[in-house]
Amino acid sequence: MFKINIVPYTLKFKNPAGTSRGVYKEHKVWYLLFINVETPLHFGIGECAPLQDLSCDYNEGYEKQLFSFCKLTEEKQMVDIEILRDYPSILFGMETAMRHYEQQSWQLWESPFSKGNKGITINGLIWMGNYSEMMQRIKVAINKGFRCIKMKIGAIDFNSELELLRHIRTQYSKEELELRVDANGAFTTQEAIEKLNLLAELNIHSIEQPIKAGQLKDMSLLCSISPLAIALDEELIGINNYEDKRSLLEKIKPQYIILKPSLHGGISGCEEWISLAEELGVLWWATSALESNIGLNSIAQWTATLENNLPQGLGTGSLYTNNISLPLNIEGEQLWFSPKGSFPNLSSFRTNE
Repeated sequence: MFKINIVPYTLKFKNPAGTSRGVYKEHKVWYLLFINVETPLHFGIGECAPLQDLSCDYNEGYEKQLFSFCKLTEEKQMVDIEILRDYPSILFGMETAMRHYEQQSWQLWESPFSKGNKGITINGLIWMGNYSEMMQRIKVAINKGFRCIKMKIGAIDFNSELELLRHIRTQYSKEELELRVDANGAFTTQEAIEKLNLLAELNIHSIEQPIKAGQLKDMSLLCSISPLAIALDEELIGINNYEDKRSLLEKIKPQYIILKPSLHGGISGCEEWISLAEELGVLWWATSALESNIGLNSIAQWTATLENNLPQGLGTGSLYTNNISLPLNIEGEQLWFSPKGSFPNLSSFRTNE
């Protein structure tokens, strides 16, 4: 029998993280500790990491709602996926805490990655900044060994962003370096087509969410005529019912979807998206969503079992000054997990509010 302790924690960014929606300086998360009442050393931990301006389940009453679901889960001694379907960040925290609790190990899923025998190829993420900042970040990523780079666009002047991408292409062909861009819905429908054409000239792999979510007709049109592959991200948020997921994919017919368990239905909800995508011929990859190493470890270990060969969007703890320490490391362009590394214990999880 387990009880659940909730530990609020505020992650501090080393450098402000810019997107077209704004700049993040800190990120409040909640750790869920599933603790065996008779054997306290038997525990599992999950992370609830909603993004305030993005998650469909975040509001001022989030913490109160989280306490209610934890109480219900204690009473049932199980994670009720259907009750939590519309609360993806809470479901993700619950599912992964239970997985850890049941496995009694930080090796949450069986795979060569969790055994430390194989890395996961990931993209290098270039946050928004001014021209010189972004250029420097790109150089650093390439020097580290990344052969797939994802660049956030839509916050500074588009011509400057285009110039950056053109400069990269003069140095590296599409065979040498894959370029992905993420607009976070920054373009209007009217300007999107022209910008997609300009980006396509630079052999860009794909663009995430060129226009704001919820414009199904316009997004469907763009996906049908764009010379550049379109990947849905924000479009999937809040679409938690299985049939609604099918309807959205059938209407828009995107080339790719990008799956973030904290935003898109937890592990179980993302597995529904994958099943539908593969049935409908839509490609996909998985991405973390500013979780700490606790959430990242869960996403990475789950992703490793899916054997998707595309570069994944799995960032590491280098973003935060006060991350929870786990043996997750980047070597070249790959994320590695060391099962023989040092792991936190219960005393590591204390609120820093």
